[in-house]
Amino acid sequence: MDQPVHHFSELFEQLGLRSDAESIERFIQRHSPLPKEMPLADAPCWNEGQADFLREAVEEDADWAEVVDHLDASMHKTH
Repeated sequence: MDQPVHHFSELFEQLGLRSDAESIERFIQRHSPLPKEMPLADAPCWNEGQADFLREAVEEDADWAEVVDHLDASMHKTH
């Protein structure tokens, strides 16, 4: 059975954040770049529930892992 493919905007919805393209871009610009040694889930911009979700998605290689990896790369990149 194929795992569902989640879009970047759906990840922001799952995190309880605004999910339109402009809001996503603004969020990433406001909170990045993260130090390269800082895991995404440890960024100070997340509340405890959001951090737990991001951490579990990667650790469990859940169907959200790919889009969380995309967010991780976006937040570590210098814009």
